[in-house]
Amino acid sequence: MANSDVQKVFGAVVRDWRSHLGFSQEELAERAELHRTYISDVERGARNISLGSIIKLAHALDISVSALFPESVPIEKNDDAKINVHDRNLVDVLLVEDNADDVEMTLQAFKKARFSNHVHVVNNGAKALDYVFCRGEYARRPAKAHPQLILLDLNLPKVSGLDVLRRIKADKRTWHIPVAVLTASQESYDRAECQRLGAEHYITKPVNFQRLSQITPQLNLDWALLKSPDSKRRNVGA
Repeated sequence: MANSDVQKVFGAVVRDWRSHLGFSQEELAERAELHRTYISDVERGARNISLGSIIKLAHALDISVSALFPESVPIEKNDDAKINVHDRNLVDVLLVEDNADDVEMTLQAFKKARFSNHVHVVNNGAKALDYVFCRGEYARRPAKAHPQLILLDLNLPKVSGLDVLRRIKADKRTWHIPVAVLTASQESYDRAECQRLGAEHYITKPVNFQRLSQITPQLNLDWALLKSPDSKRRNVGA
């Protein structure tokens, strides 16, 4: 793909994300610490954008760098090295887990399933709520940029997993987000309470490929969650 074509495609994607999130060019420029005319040039495909600016734009839109590209294309870096980016429709996942070993095992399960989606990890319930509701250190996150799947541990510091689940499912802004509960507990009360509060799935830890595959009948070695363009909610469970 010619560099000019890459610029035009990139600019169109930036414009689509900005419009989807309800930002003006001025607001995006302020969030990305770039000039408004720079944003305008990028969206018109008239700017040879640097990797640093790409990262700033992704951060300002609160999306991964890969989400800014509709297909895998090489983007030049200042040192002439290249990076590859992927489908912008991949769903973002929030993993709420305080145990570093469990985080590593869960990410390894994703890797084994060739799970290529962007995963954001937080280690306590308070941070999970801040992330979902765009508060505290996540106050600059676009209010509409909810994760499309939450993997939630129950035994969390500060705010318990059950309380996180309760607040997410009780709020009209977030009730539709699918939640898969991760827990070492075999207690039927926990399972029943999670189901009562609205959790879509319940996975006993440690998370492995087989247990991860239970959250969706579509899971296979080529699996990746994709945003559904014609549905506000994606059913990821059996």
